[in-house]
Amino acid sequence: MLTKNDEKINGFLFVAVLPFLLFAMSYYGFESSYVRLKTMDKAPDFMFASVYAYRVIPNYLSVHVTEAVTFFVNNYLPFLKSFLLKQGTLFYHSIFLINSFFFVLSSIILHMIFKLKSVGTLLSLNIRRLIHLLAIFFIVIVQYVPTNCDSIAIFFYLWGALLTLKYLQNRNISDFILLCAVVCISTLARETSCLNISFFAAVCIDFKKLKNRDFTFIRELVFLVIAFIIPYAGLRMMIHQDVSFVEGIYFLDNFSSPFNISGLLFGMISVYFSYILCNNEGKILIRKYLFFSLPYLIMIAMVGLFWEVRLFIPLILTGFIFTSYQFKNTITA
Repeated sequence: MLTKNDEKINGFLFVAVLPFLLFAMSYYGFESSYVRLKTMDKAPDFMFASVYAYRVIPNYLSVHVTEAVTFFVNNYLPFLKSFLLKQGTLFYHSIFLINSFFFVLSSIILHMIFKLKSVGTLLSLNIRRLIHLLAIFFIVIVQYVPTNCDSIAIFFYLWGALLTLKYLQNRNISDFILLCAVVCISTLARETSCLNISFFAAVCIDFKKLKNRDFTFIRELVFLVIAFIIPYAGLRMMIHQDVSFVEGIYFLDNFSSPFNISGLLFGMISVYFSYILCNNEGKILIRKYLFFSLPYLIMIAMVGLFWEVRLFIPLILTGFIFTSYQFKNTITA
């Protein structure tokens, strides 16, 4: 009886509640205040103030890609300029080009993750494609909040996850060194690079071994933390701000607005969806990952907006990656 009730509840969540939240976000998001980005001719001043100023890579690309697109359109495609401007400014099209480029790279990285030996030989081709498609779908649907940094951050995060899994399999020091470099560079794009540390800790640290004083991966974890702290602290010393490091404190808004509450529910149900698909090993990995991600989750509650569910995307993608660990008896196509 209990199992049947769980199946009914899960069916209601995934068949009714989650699609409704998804539809509401896209319907009220695409044509909300976020579309002001379409009317901007250049990178707005707020991208170089407060916390946004520390996202050096996206800001640099926004300025220079806009200049390149403007030059190319004015000199080689003047006949298309009026058509392009009807769909948004050249700055907006530049943001699209940047995001689509890193989005395709993210898709390639996901494909590589699902082809790893520990996954690819155990996961049928059709299931790999379905999980890949589902992950891509989640990335795309949150783009109702257009930014210049999220696609870049997702690419670096997935690249870091790939390197972590490869290092776990082969213990190749070059993979770990490259992982440290990815975390360092990713911090110049967005602070979510810290989640690569959470991912590494979740898959590499065994609490049972820690109880037995086996600290094998502590040294590697320390190096990753240093790779994050150096650029994080360095940016804040080099780029002086007269205002706070954060855009604002939104804790009360997150738990008093129906929009933000629906965004929180969307993130929770999405992670729970991948959680129930996992076997015991995958569920343990997700619990460990969420534990090590607590600082990030607290920061979302304090200075982020739950309605911008793009903030939950790294957690959702991680759930899909961990889900693949349950298919140990699947016949490869």
